[in-house]
Amino acid sequence: QVQLVESGGGLVQPGGSLRLSCAASGNILRIAVMDWYRQAPGKERELVATMNSSSTNYADSVKGRFTVSRDNAKNTVYLQMNSLKPEDTAVYYCRFRGLGPWKFDYWGQGTQVTVSS
Repeated sequence: QVQLVESGGGLVQPGGSLRLSCAASGNILRIAVMDWYRQAPGKERELVATMNSSSTNYADSVKGRFTVSRDNAKNTVYLQMNSLKPEDTAVYYCRFRGLGPWKFDYWGQGTQVTVSS
């Protein structure tokens, strides 16, 4: 069983930046699709970004402000968040889904991001 450990959340002022990390306990990045989700209080979980081997797609609400990157050697995916807004306040989750014949679906524990002055 692979575990995903998230870190990097916190309190930041509007316009600020944060970088979230999602580290996998196993070497699965090359066989996974990586997603970032968020869930604000009282709202449904929202897909923020998806990264596969060839492309990364972003929700319209974060396009141009958020960037997903990966470090295969560290089995880690990052979510760089710039120009943060109060409406970005949420618990952020990473998710790794297996590609092709690889059938797995792992979630991180979530990390709180609060954007407030």
